[in-house]
Amino acid sequence: MISVLVVEDEEITAEANRIFVERVPGFEVAGVARSGAEALRFLRRRPVDLILLDLYLPDMHGLDVCRAVRAGGLMCDVIAVTSARDLAMVRSAVSLGVSQYLLKPFTFATLAEKLSRYARFKEEAGLAVGQGDVDRVLGTLRGPSELPKGMARDTLDTVVSQLRAHPEGMGAQAVADAIGVSRVTARRYLEYLVEVGVAARIPQYGGVGRPELLYRIPMES
Repeated sequence: MISVLVVEDEEITAEANRIFVERVPGFEVAGVARSGAEALRFLRRRPVDLILLDLYLPDMHGLDVCRAVRAGGLMCDVIAVTSARDLAMVRSAVSLGVSQYLLKPFTFATLAEKLSRYARFKEEAGLAVGQGDVDRVLGTLRGPSELPKGMARDTLDTVVSQLRAHPEGMGAQAVADAIGVSRVTARRYLEYLVEVGVAARIPQYGGVGRPELLYRIPMES
């Protein structure tokens, strides 16, 4: 299991992030810290594999937490979470060893993909035979596309919004009609959401012939 420390000062957001992380197979939340000082105290007692770190904390900036972590010789990785769109801050975060950067607000699908990338990165082992091996491993973590080729984040978020608005479930054609895409395209996005654990696929019986597949998001997500 990959252990994660969630660092977030807002109680509701911290709890949501904890639930999100624990829904991804292979990950467990070792603890939740509500400030930078609390996070550093926790890490001195129990190192973790990964920190899901909000950058705006009540007592210090998240990048200062990163500096303290590195100064203490801790080798845990960091996914930075922030609502800021400041590219200078992104560069600073990367220079401090932040492996991934997550903008608020984000969906479970976005976080699940980043965690899945991180898990695949952790699984890579052995020596690099050549440059291609190095590029492949780094690409696993930070690949140029956060989604499979041909898929767009805005469209994915729109599909998620539709499913949230219809807790009883929606078929691919209903989603296609709602967002203005083809049934094939809607089905691809829906199947991706099932693959990453955001949505569930439910057969709807009662008609003639094969049952219709409905897709829904569990209430707790």
